[in-house]
Amino acid sequence: MSKIITTREKYQKTVVPELQKQLKLDNALMAPRINKIVVNVGIGPLLKEKEAIKELKQALIDITGQMPVMTTAKRSIASFKIREGQEIGMKVTLRGTRMMHFIDRMVNEALPRTRDFQGIPMKAIDHNGNLNIGIKEHTIFPEISAENARKIYGFQITIVSSADNEKSGEALFRALGFPIQKEDH
Repeated sequence: MSKIITTREKYQKTVVPELQKQLKLDNALMAPRINKIVVNVGIGPLLKEKEAIKELKQALIDITGQMPVMTTAKRSIASFKIREGQEIGMKVTLRGTRMMHFIDRMVNEALPRTRDFQGIPMKAIDHNGNLNIGIKEHTIFPEISAENARKIYGFQITIVSSADNEKSGEALFRALGFPIQKEDH
């Protein structure tokens, strides 16, 4: 019976040595690592639908395994009909074991289930080495039953790394198995 390797074990046993060679690092502790994952969803169109907000909140709990926090508007914007202090979104910040389990599920189960998925574009990695992924349908996660979902929600996933530039961030995400597209030159 073969043992399933988790993302944390893979990082410690194979990714760190690979990054040390690739980035020419003297110390294993200098290797970039993932600090946190923030899953963010805006509830703008649903502001008046309390039942839809409840459904979205439960979907976030099912996907992340953690209770979301409501986010509020920092200032009023008349053209968007937003008032300062109004609830406009939900977010979940994942760290530690939950973060690693989320990465496992996202890379191995959810992203391959995305319709017409061609990989994560290189431009999704910012200049600080963080990865930003937009998910159009929350039903790609196996925890969500597409038949029971009344509405389809999209959300943003930001993976914050300790990488200090785009090159080291890309090396980290590729080594962890994220399906990042090759650059077109």
